[in-house]
Amino acid sequence: MTRLALARLNHETNSFSPVPTPLAAFAPKWGAEALAAAEGYPAAVGAFHAFARRIGAEVEVPLIAHAMPSGPVEDDAFEAMAAAILAAVEKGCDGILLDLHGAMVTRSHDDGEGELLRRIRAAAPGVPIGVALDLHGNITQKMLDHCDVIVGFKTYPHVDMIETGEHVLRLFQPLLGGAPRPAMALCHPPMLAATLCMNTTTDCAMTDLIAMARAAETRLGVQAVTVFGGFPISDLAETGLSIVTVADTPALATAVSAKLGREAWRRRANYVYHEEPLPRSIARASGLAGGGRPVLLLDHGDNCMSGGSCDVMDVLEELLKAGETGIMVGPICDPETVAQLVAAGEQTEVEIALGNKTPAKGMPAPHPPLRLRGRVTALSDGRYRVAGPIYHGQELSMGRAAAFDTGTTRIVICEEPHEPLDLGCFASVGLDPTRARFLHLKSRMYCRPVFEPLAAAAVECASAGVTASDFGLFAFQKLARPIYPLDPETVWEG
Repeated sequence: MTRLALARLNHETNSFSPVPTPLAAFAPKWGAEALAAAEGYPAAVGAFHAFARRIGAEVEVPLIAHAMPSGPVEDDAFEAMAAAILAAVEKGCDGILLDLHGAMVTRSHDDGEGELLRRIRAAAPGVPIGVALDLHGNITQKMLDHCDVIVGFKTYPHVDMIETGEHVLRLFQPLLGGAPRPAMALCHPPMLAATLCMNTTTDCAMTDLIAMARAAETRLGVQAVTVFGGFPISDLAETGLSIVTVADTPALATAVSAKLGREAWRRRANYVYHEEPLPRSIARASGLAGGGRPVLLLDHGDNCMSGGSCDVMDVLEELLKAGETGIMVGPICDPETVAQLVAAGEQTEVEIALGNKTPAKGMPAPHPPLRLRGRVTALSDGRYRVAGPIYHGQELSMGRAAAFDTGTTRIVICEEPHEPLDLGCFASVGLDPTRARFLHLKSRMYCRPVFEPLAAAAVECASAGVTASDFGLFAFQKLARPIYPLDPETVWEG
């Protein structure tokens, strides 16, 4: 009987984030619990599990672990999770399928996935290894050298996680039968792409490049082409946009990757995001409000899906300074305030000092906490089940949560940084975001599939957080230079 080892280990590391990443942040599932969780899991590992059952394979799932983006992964966390995967591989298997990210940095390893794959390949030198990665992976040659197949997402927001797993399987299954291993090629133009310039629901340079990748996949001998936008605030030498091609021959793989790399470089200026001053964003939003549907205010400087602390209050402060009302905000991470509100109890009026409590090394000091007086309208355990397309059906938790009403503003305050990717983060504390005039979300992208259809407009707002779109704010130490746009005169011959 065919024996397969499957695992999910997923973390997007913001090297500048003050949010720690211990083992507990991954909420890891081990062994039997991981195996049970893999069935129907709404990501690549769910597709891997379905495939294993379909072919009647014996399956071991040593680990399913996912942490919200944050600072570098602690060494003991990485070692524990890597050891679990290696132990399963070392028992002997016919194939290995891994659901990874591609931008994991640990305290000791800049390229977390490359180090994990190196260890696995050393433990199973002849065994096929298929890997699914996030569109925001910073791809290294080390990753390619230690696996057989790499395929990444083609959408952002990521709504093709399962489809990416299925694409990996189309390339992986022949390897189980002894087919020749394909060639892989990496092209990495010296450029950083801003995350907000990777939105695949819009007409942009990224959308066009991915369309070229899809077209290339129809060519004879080309098995997969992935455009990796990269995660620009993971500080390693290879950070940035890259293209990986899987093809029948090295020459074909290299040619396809190089062609797309040259096109990305030709349009490099289109991958630069120009921040609008925050007062101007608020004034623009004010002009769009009042039509019966909320205006989305998307705080791209401090969202947890890029490693933000979710407690920078710049946008709300600017709204209040402008005299706006009908505001709904959330989730704001402030465990100290949550404890205060839980102690006070529902329907109690209280004064709070909200947010601005998480300094980040190398970044401007936060403002003082925002002092607000209001009423606690609801308390909850912060759990809800996702109804939207991203992680559909999963139960998510914000930690304990409270709804706080100041009269002009209703705020969801929670214990853990949490991305508002579903209505449930508001409904769990009795709030209806469609009734707001302004809906201020700590999100740049993942909220869009659910909230944009409900909104009159979306306005991107820059706060002084560690997920800012201005790369000049970050003190890169390891990034290979020169690189565009930090070094505008960078020359690349392709």
